[in-house]
This record gives sequence, C-alpha cells and structure tokens, in this order.
Amino acid sequence: MVARTFQRIAPMIQPGTRTQDIDDAVRDSIVDLGGKALFLGYHGFPAHSCISVNEEVVHGIPGERLLQDGDLVSIDIGIESQGFCGDSARSFLVGSPSSETQNVLDVCRAALAKGIEGAYPGNTLCGLISGIEAVIQASGLGLVKEFVGHGIGRTMHEEPQVPNFVSVDLKKRDFELREGLVLAIEPMVNGGTGGVKTLKDGWTVVTRDSQVSAHCEHTVAITGDGPRVLTLGPGESWPPHKDAVGQ
Repeated sequence: MVARTFQRIAPMIQPGTRTQDIDDAVRDSIVDLGGKALFLGYHGFPAHSCISVNEEVVHGIPGERLLQDGDLVSIDIGIESQGFCGDSARSFLVGSPSSETQNVLDVCRAALAKGIEGAYPGNTLCGLISGIEAVIQASGLGLVKEFVGHGIGRTMHEEPQVPNFVSVDLKKRDFELREGLVLAIEPMVNGGTGGVKTLKDGWTVVTRDSQVSAHCEHTVAITGDGPRVLTLGPGESWPPHKDAVGQ
C-alpha cells in the first residue's frame, strides 16, 4: 500500500504542484487501498504524509508551498493495514536539479542501500549501521544524528532504534540480527553540515545552514534468504534501476 501510494503520486512531482495537493492524493490513495494513515493525528501531526522540500529534513507539513524546478522533495508515508504497519520515505528531484543536489540524493540512496545490504541474520545492529555511517562520512556530506530508524510491526515505532551512526551507547546494547526482525532503515543526508533545528510549528525540521537534505527509507524484513524490502510496489526492484523515480 505504501509503495502503490508512492507510484500514484510520483507523476505529481512537477514544478508548480502544491504540497497540500500531494498530501490530498496520499489521503485518497490510502482510503482507496483500504488502509489507515499512520501519521495523521500522531502526537497531533496534521497531515497524512510528511513532505519536506530542500532545506526541510523531515516532518514537513504539507501546505501552500509550490514545488519549483531544481527542488529536492522528500515524502514520508506510513500506512496500517490488517494489524501491521509499513513506513517508507522517498526523495524526488523536481525538473533539472543542480549537481550538488543530485549528489546529496545519490549519497542518501547509497547509504540506504548499504544499510539494507547489512540486514541479514548473523550481522549485528552496529554492523548494519556502520555501513550507513561509512557511506555518508566518505561523501563529506552532513549526517543527521537527531533522528533514527526503528523497528516496525504491529505498531509504527518499535524497538530497536536504528540510528545512522555508531555511538558508545549503541555498542553497549548491540545484538545479533535474527530472522523475523523488521526494521525501518532511514538515513538523512544534508548538503552541508549535519546540524538541524525545529521550526516554530513544532514539527518541521530544517538544516541549520539552509542546505538541501534528502531522506530515504524502506521497511525491510530480515529473512534466511537475506533482506527483503517490503515497501516496493509492482514493477519495482531492489536495488532500484538507475532511472527509477523516487526509490
């Protein structure tokens, strides 16, 4: 349902589109598919999806902002159905972005791919996360540390937390990944430093230096055959094709 919703809204990612119109389309898709929006009303969040443009990192509230040529827009969607939850964020490029903006998205996608690659039985949580961290650090871009991925299943946010860097505390609570665990893996990469701040609306998180940011997330099951990306739709594969839109 999450992936199908992304497929439905992808054609809207064009210059001149209002972010509220995208959220309305997310709402309509969730209703049509028979799911329930996880974000609407969550701790008071006022929309069906989070839509974050350029300097907005996460938790952007859809509204009157119009997409412009060269923008990077990250859309986060969560849906509950039949007692289980799915959560994914995809970043899209609008029109013709700068090479710097393209690079931020490329690094974020590469970091997510490395994290998914590490989601196999016998690896450790720190092992998975260190792969994400290494990709971002090697790029010289900003690694956002304030927000983390998470376990997901019957509820949207479950243990364990899945940060995008290995801390001393994480090493103390490290454990071996086992078949059946499902994780929402979600690196966030800034074009400048990793510093962020929250705006007065209490939700929208932006980069402190006003540089662009990308957010990429998939819900991933750890299986005996390796990682299985659950938030892929018809015709989508992992790793994505080079010309894939929004994966």
